Amino acid sequence: MVQDAELREAIYQKYIRPTERKAKPVAGVELEYPIVNLKNIGLSEVTEPVDFGVVHKLAENFVIRFGFTGICRDEDGEIYLAEDKRTGDTISFDCSFNTLELSFGVEENLCILRNRFERYYSFIQDQLREERHTLTGMGINPGYRVNRVEPIHNGRYRMLLHHLESYTKYGNRIHFHQYPHFGLFSCASQVQVDAEQEHVVEMLNTFNRLEPLKAILFANSAFEADPAHRFLASRDYLWKHSLHGLNPHNVDEYDKRLHSLDEIVRYISSESLYCLERDGKYINFPPVMLEDYFRGKMVRGEYFDPEEGRYRYASFEPSLEDLAFLRSFKFNDLTFRGTVEFRSVCEQPVEDVMSVAAFHAGLLEKLPELTKLLEQDVDLYQQGYSVGELREIFVRQDHTDRFDDAAYSLLEKVLRLSEDGLALRGHGEEIFLRPLFRRVEERTNPALCQLEKQSAGRAIREIILEYASLK
Repeated sequence: MVQDAELREAIYQKYIRPTERKAKPVAGVELEYPIVNLKNIGLSEVTEPVDFGVVHKLAENFVIRFGFTGICRDEDGEIYLAEDKRTGDTISFDCSFNTLELSFGVEENLCILRNRFERYYSFIQDQLREERHTLTGMGINPGYRVNRVEPIHNGRYRMLLHHLESYTKYGNRIHFHQYPHFGLFSCASQVQVDAEQEHVVEMLNTFNRLEPLKAILFANSAFEADPAHRFLASRDYLWKHSLHGLNPHNVDEYDKRLHSLDEIVRYISSESLYCLERDGKYINFPPVMLEDYFRGKMVRGEYFDPEEGRYRYASFEPSLEDLAFLRSFKFNDLTFRGTVEFRSVCEQPVEDVMSVAAFHAGLLEKLPELTKLLEQDVDLYQQGYSVGELREIFVRQDHTDRFDDAAYSLLEKVLRLSEDGLALRGHGEEIFLRPLFRRVEERTNPALCQLEKQSAGRAIREIILEYASLK
């Protein structure tokens, strides 16, 4: 049994200690793109699933063309991850071979990342076009209804899907949606930035407060779960109403203001653990808060036995080393790398590829000014609604326009701050904010544009290719 003081010290060492250094103005960028099969596509829907054979061939050709090493293969011998050791860039497939992810090693200048992205993306698209497939810049794979619901064949991804599919065992403890495989079709644009200890609390509080505005600006996952749940940005719903959301501290925004590093440690201790790896086996078990997990003597879970082709039960004693397997899905999350990861944003149209990273990088240069701007606002944030309630309003397709004037007015000021911050960085990255200024001026976002195009009778193929265009 682990004492509470031991747990909190371990959490401090894992998450807080890495921030005890001077932060660098660098960013790590992760981009998840849906792969779409364009064969026999209908007017309003994709009709053919992604051909995994096409994806496997692409991966093999990519690592040869760019000299990526550090190759990981699944149980069938197919590449699911490869890395360029020189730059830290990786190509991978997120959860399944329906989603391709490009991740970039830390870099101060986003223009350099844009250039590397263009090289990779152009090659990938040339390869896919030969097989009538494409990547596209959408937060929901438009072929999710027909794509294979099949995780990558390895212990980690098989465990994850099995875990999420077990939601039926939990009755009505929360409202569960019926898309436990959402990780196979939901795509994000994520950014990691260095966090310096004296600024960690302010970073988390301020960017948490920014979440309603980010929902307006970056919504790009139009999705109708059912007639009562129709979204412009469906990421919130898909995570919150899955088994990941059984403990609300594992998902969404922070529901309270954080006041100290110790409070962050206590918050993390209230998050839930649901899996770990022992003796080469990934084991999942009912989500349990860290505080309770480490107080227990034995835990019972299950793992997949590949020889028997079925799941078997396993019991084990908690160890403080299990903290390494904590998986949080907060919108703004302190990581073990000494970074804050921003992960609430849908993937964006490809031509706007660096807009998310630039938005955050610029604001970090103006953090005190951003904090003051958001805290002093009275037209949006002091109208009786919490940050979470405001974001929930803006992610919906049928949201009230009561707060639109206040939100767009504030958004323009936020964008100006980001622009000023990028100018201080001195790399010419302000160009990446242009599409965001247009969105504010026109009061739109990629999800609204997609729905408007579909309502006007535009073919889904045209929209997919438009969101895939690299101009």
